[in-house]
Amino acid sequence: MTKLTAYDAIQHAAAGKITVIDVREAAEVKSSGIAKGALHIPLATLVMKANPQGPDFDARLGQGKPIAVYCAVGGRAGMATQTLQRMGYEAHNIGGFGDWVSAGGPVA
Repeated sequence: MTKLTAYDAIQHAAAGKITVIDVREAAEVKSSGIAKGALHIPLATLVMKANPQGPDFDARLGQGKPIAVYCAVGGRAGMATQTLQRMGYEAHNIGGFGDWVSAGGPVA
């Protein structure tokens, strides 16, 4: 799997070719914003939201697109990426929210 940078993710997201997930907690998102168009799925709920057979499945993850994951710095994004990969998703850790912003990513 090729490493995907935050800049790459911004380009792919703008073209509708990738799903971006923010795995930070709600308070973190509230204080700094979120990548425009990103899904907010805290790490603690990711397995429930990503399981297609589960009642809490988020259908926006079932579109067959690669997934770019970020958190505050990159640690939780790494855990989320590994979890998603074990579940069969093509997932990439793009680091932290600051990486998204530094690469010119829009913020909502």
